[in-house]
Amino acid sequence: MTEQQTPPPTRKHGGDSHVHRRQRGKNLAVLAALFAFVAIIYVVAMIRMSGGTFP
Repeated sequence: MTEQQTPPPTRKHGGDSHVHRRQRGKNLAVLAALFAFVAIIYVVAMIRMSGGTFP
């Protein structure tokens, strides 16, 4: 009457590499967007501090 419960199958290394690849792509996109935002803020700050003329 006691049922043997089998443990869930273990994932082998690299079993869900497409998920990791997709997540890495999303992470790189967020990183690029963050760098672009910081660059825009930096340029705007430099323009404002220089009095409107930026080389």
